[in-house]
Amino acid sequence: MNEDSYFPLFSEFQITYRYKVYFTKDIFQKDNPVLKNFFISDISEIKQGLVKKVMVVFDERLIHYHPNLVSEIKNYFQGLESFIQLTGDIIPIPGGEECKNNQNLWESLVNAVNTHGVDRHSYILAIGGGAVLDLVGYVAAVSHRGIRLVRIPTTVLSQNDSGVGVKNSINFQGKKNFLGTFAPPVAVFNDLQFLESLDERDWRSGMAEAIKVALIKDKDFFHWIESNASELLNRNLDTMAYLIHRCAKLHMDHIASGDPFEFGSSRPLDFGHWSAHKLEYLTQFSLRHGEAVAIGIALDTVYSYQKQFLSQDDCLRILSLLKTLGFVVYHPMLSDGEKQNLFLGLEEFREHLGGRLTIVLLAEIGKSLEVHEMDFKTIDTSVNFLKTYL
Repeated sequence: MNEDSYFPLFSEFQITYRYKVYFTKDIFQKDNPVLKNFFISDISEIKQGLVKKVMVVFDERLIHYHPNLVSEIKNYFQGLESFIQLTGDIIPIPGGEECKNNQNLWESLVNAVNTHGVDRHSYILAIGGGAVLDLVGYVAAVSHRGIRLVRIPTTVLSQNDSGVGVKNSINFQGKKNFLGTFAPPVAVFNDLQFLESLDERDWRSGMAEAIKVALIKDKDFFHWIESNASELLNRNLDTMAYLIHRCAKLHMDHIASGDPFEFGSSRPLDFGHWSAHKLEYLTQFSLRHGEAVAIGIALDTVYSYQKQFLSQDDCLRILSLLKTLGFVVYHPMLSDGEKQNLFLGLEEFREHLGGRLTIVLLAEIGKSLEVHEMDFKTIDTSVNFLKTYL
C-alpha cells in the first residue's frame, strides 16, 4: 500500500480531576472522623472488597513539637484494618528545602513503595511543609505512574498555597523544581493544630503567598490583610484560619478555571517568583520560600511602579504591608556582583515555563498584567530603591 493512502488518526479525550481540601483540627484524634470518612468514601469508589494500604511519610522535625504524633497515627488506624492498613513503620524524613536536593532520599522512598507493595489504588500520605509535600508527591506521581496521594500540610505556606495545588517536584542540576509532575492529590487536610507550633519565621513566611494572590486577584482580600495585620502578627489562630481558607480558595479557583497543567507560558500565581527562586539558591536556602517571595513581590512591585504601570500610592502601600508583617524587602544578593546571577534567573524562569518569557506585574492592587521582557536597567533601579527603602 502506498504510504499516501494512510490518513492521520486523531484522538481527543478529557480527564476530570476532583479533590477536596478539608479544614479540621487534631486530625489524628480518635473522635475526629474526617480522615476515616474520606478513606471509606474514596475506597468505595475505586475497588470493592480489597484492603488498601497507606504509606505514611512525615517531616521528622514535627516530633519535636508533637512527640506523640507517631503513636497517634498508629492508634488512629487501629480498627480501620478491614479497609485500610498502615504499611510497616511510619517513615520520618528531613524537612525543609534540602530534602528536595537529596536524590538518595527520593530513591529510598521509591524503594519503600516497592518493598511495601504500595499499588496504584493504595495511598501515600504525606505530612509536612511544602518541600516534604513536593518530594513525597513526586515519589507518588512517578511510582507505578501514579499512586493516590493524600496531603496533610503543616505550615501556613503549604496550607494556603503549595499543599492545595497540583504540582510536585524535586530540585536538580542546581535548579529549583527541575524535575516534577502535575499530579493532583486525592485529598488535602489542613489541620490548624500544626500551625500553633510554628516558629515566627514559618508563621510569617506563608503570608507572602496570601499577599501575592490578593495582589493579582482580590483587592478586597488585600484590604482585609491590611486591616488584620496586627492579629496576624500576634498569632491569632482564627484570623490565620480565615487567611488560609480564602487564599486556598483563590488558588484552587485559579487552577480550576485557568491552565492547571501550565501548557501555556502564563503563570499568574508565580507573581514575584522569578527572582524568589533564584534568591533561594543564591542564599543557599537560608531564606525561607515565603521570605524570598516577599522580596520578589517587593522587587516586581517597584519595577511595576518604575515602568509606570502601578501608582506610587499602591506601590508604597504594598511595601508598607510587607514591612508591617515583618518581612524584609531587600537582600544583599540582589545587588553588586550578584546582579548577573539575578539576571540569569530570568532566563532560568523562562526555560522552566517554556516558550516566551512571561512575567506577571501589577497594574493596580488586585489587577495584574503580563510583560514579555524585563528591562535590566529598571531592575537595577528597582533593586536600589529597595536597598534604600525604610
